[in-house]
Formats: sequence, structure tokens, C-alpha cells
Amino acid sequence: MEINQIQDEIIDEFGFFGDWMEKYEYIIDLGKSLPLIEEQYKDESHLIKGCQSQVWLHAAEMDGKVQFTADSDAVITKGIIALLIRVLSGQKPKDISHADLYFIEKIGLKEHLSPTRSNGLVSMVKQMKMYGLALQAKP
Repeated sequence: MEINQIQDEIIDEFGFFGDWMEKYEYIIDLGKSLPLIEEQYKDESHLIKGCQSQVWLHAAEMDGKVQFTADSDAVITKGIIALLIRVLSGQKPKDISHADLYFIEKIGLKEHLSPTRSNGLVSMVKQMKMYGLALQAKP
């Protein structure tokens, strides 16, 4: 499935919830189903800078597509990275680096996060796009 199709699915899913407490619960549930990062990647080099919580992110290329795994020490943050992984994992590096992640705005996520969590979201997106660029440049 393409990035925009996945984003549209997420927008539809968030449309079912009446208020932000329900949406937060859904985000937390998504975090519980996150494909966990291997312990060896829970180190300083995989830590996303700029996040209030600790977030580790690993990317590996398989058959021309990027597979992300992650973990966080905070439940909301874990859910947010799970959403990003759902959209970007399994995509081509070029598509990741050029992705317009409009779903963040459409579901109102950024405006319902604290300023520090919002900065963390930006850092997560930036790091995932950097992985896309790096893997795109690989021969």
C-alpha cells in the first residue's frame, strides 16, 4: 500500500472517535502493537535527539524497502512512533524522504500534543526521512 493510502486510512480511523481522550487511548493501543526494536539497537546511536522521552529507531533495507522498528519509554510517544512506522515502514527510501505526512495535521495530532512532544514528533519524522535519504544514496 502506498504512503498516501495508509495516511487516508488513519484519517478515516481517527474520524470514528468523538474526542481526544478516545484518540489518545487509540494511540496508546497502537504503541502496544509496535514491532519492537532489538535490544542491540537500544543505544545512543539509535536514540532520536529532540524528544522529551527516549525513543530508539532502527531502519534496515530489505528488497529495496525500508523496515523500521522502534521503542520508547513513554506510552503516548510509543503510539506516535507506531503511527509513523505504519505509514513509512515497507516503503522505498525515496518515497520516505519525499513523503508529505499530511495525516498529522488532518487528525489534529500536532495541536493536541504538548510543545515538547510536538518537537519530538518533528524529530521522529526528520530522523525517519534521514534514514530514507541515507538508504536512497546507498549503491
